[in-house]
Amino acid sequence: MRPRFLSRGRPRRTSLAVAFAAVLALTGLSGTAQQAAAAGDPLISASRPVTASSIESLNFPAGAVVDNDLNTRWASTWTDPSWIQIDLGGTAAVSKVELDWEAAYAKAFQLQVSPDATNWTTVYSTANATGGVQNLAVTGSGRYIRLYATARGTQYGYSLLEFKVYGQVTVPTNGYVPANPQVTGVTPSTANPPHAYFHEFQANCTASHNLPDDPIVFPGQAGASHLHTFMGATNTNAASTLASLNASTSSCLAPADRSGYWMPSMYDGATVVNPVGLQTIYYKSSVNDYTSVRPFPPGLRFVVGSPSATATQFATDPGYVAGWECGTSYHSIDLPVDCPGGGQVGVRYQAPSCWNGLYLDTPDHKSHMAYPVGGVCPATHPVALPMIEFKVAFPVNTANMSQLHLSSGRGFSFHYDFFNAWEAPTLAAMVNHCIVGGLQCDPRGYDENQPAKGAVLNAQYLLP
Repeated sequence: MRPRFLSRGRPRRTSLAVAFAAVLALTGLSGTAQQAAAAGDPLISASRPVTASSIESLNFPAGAVVDNDLNTRWASTWTDPSWIQIDLGGTAAVSKVELDWEAAYAKAFQLQVSPDATNWTTVYSTANATGGVQNLAVTGSGRYIRLYATARGTQYGYSLLEFKVYGQVTVPTNGYVPANPQVTGVTPSTANPPHAYFHEFQANCTASHNLPDDPIVFPGQAGASHLHTFMGATNTNAASTLASLNASTSSCLAPADRSGYWMPSMYDGATVVNPVGLQTIYYKSSVNDYTSVRPFPPGLRFVVGSPSATATQFATDPGYVAGWECGTSYHSIDLPVDCPGGGQVGVRYQAPSCWNGLYLDTPDHKSHMAYPVGGVCPATHPVALPMIEFKVAFPVNTANMSQLHLSSGRGFSFHYDFFNAWEAPTLAAMVNHCIVGGLQCDPRGYDENQPAKGAVLNAQYLLP
């Protein structure tokens, strides 16, 4: 049985003050200097994203250490080493850390900072801590701070009530679009719910127009891009914003899907070849725990692939599914030169689906998103969102395919952009019914193999 919370009365803090004074003496920092740092610097860890090496159970999540609530706590499994880290949201100059331990404390641990959650620098180390409330004067800089514990003070795991970090943080602004609200305190789900063969729905949309615009990469710069083929919101152009997309009509079957979807245009020689009819954009789960998938936040945007990719980069990208295909020819890295059996030239490519919870866009239009690893979102991008998969086809002249190219270049320069402008209640209903519900849904949110589950949308593709 785990030990209960220790009393948090004055005797505990008084005894700790003696130990803390010893720490200051060892580090050469005076009490006056430490108090000045604490007084001058604000708390910068409150409600920030937290990840941990393990949790004892769902009752003791990592996010409990930044909720300013002494009735909640993080508890690790009973293993050494264990760690817990906080994303401070920007480059932070850290001056003080407060650790409020429950009875199960760390005897030996390090405090470490990092710019990227990969390369760590130790700013404090001890091998004889006694738990309680530890106020530690530190000097270090990084976006992430980690408590790395190597020896337990009890037979149990590590149990921390609060991990408070003080300092000054510089939040990036140029090219960053903060989410409002930001999603923090999420731990990537490692759960394995009951197996479901499918957890997806479709958005069926037609190509609506072509423009040399890209409102994500070149916002407000009409004509600055190579030619794109647009689907979804019919008014998408260089000046598009979430508000303008919300005011648009849609080329998708579901009128509530006013998102912008676009990709480089296909050419046959000098002639633009647009997809004909409804194209399929899948919304799927790409994590093992499909019940953890959340709807996209309004205004989230990103780019999948790259117009400057090499053939190797295209084929080894995590989003590569089947590359280019035509007839019975599959997995072509470049545009195929023939089409055995006839048909259309198609491509399938998947988007990253793990979000950092902080930004709707970043300067490279990619780093706020990540692909899952082994079916689990990485700790730096813990929020599981739907995985978008483009499956589009172009009606080319299969008798002579030698002049096919994209506006961005060779076939391996294929990429696409997504700007979420779904009506929030409709998207949430589709995600919860089809993805979280483990169904294979059509654009109405109906699984014909499980008709008793019903549909999300009515015959007009509207939410009832």
